Amino acid sequence: MFGGIGTTEMILFGMLALMLFGSKLPEVARNLGGTYRGLKKSVDEFKREFQAVETYEPRIAAPKQVDETESVETTAPRFSPPASPPTEEK
Repeated sequence: MFGGIGTTEMILFGMLALMLFGSKLPEVARNLGGTYRGLKKSVDEFKREFQAVETYEPRIAAPKQVDETESVETTAPRFSPPASPPTEEK
């Protein structure tokens, strides 16, 4: 339906830009370029983060299986009752 921008349209846009911005045209072009670079950098960073999350697969550790034939040792200390105080006979 619409064709690309031709030579005539480019010349028309250039003349319009000169009439609107005049001597400040290089400064305006630099600002637009910097804004475009910043936007492109942000979009690329967002794409990288999105792809990193998309490919992330958390590692799930398999539960350790206990063999029933193995003896299980306890690691808690054994309880020993306190010694009774010595009794004196009179």
